[in-house]
Amino acid sequence: MLVKRRRDDGSADIRVGLTVTKKLGGAVVRNRMKRRLREVCRAVFPDHGEAGCDYVLIARPAAETRVFVLLLDDLKRALLTLAHAAT
Repeated sequence: MLVKRRRDDGSADIRVGLTVTKKLGGAVVRNRMKRRLREVCRAVFPDHGEAGCDYVLIARPAAETRVFVLLLDDLKRALLTLAHAAT
């Protein structure tokens, strides 16, 4: 799940926060999910994120075992959906 908020502070930075709750597993599982999601964000946000916005990525259980390429596609699709919803 992805949530977006425009900051309107004049900065062009894209900020991203990750949320992985204890419901998804122990510390080892949560840390693995956070590492994977951080890498996906590093790959996708520079090209597809909107400048001047904050994003919060909320992990779901499938993020642990999802193929990395599919995670990339999922995040790109979510960003496009949010961009079209704002217009």
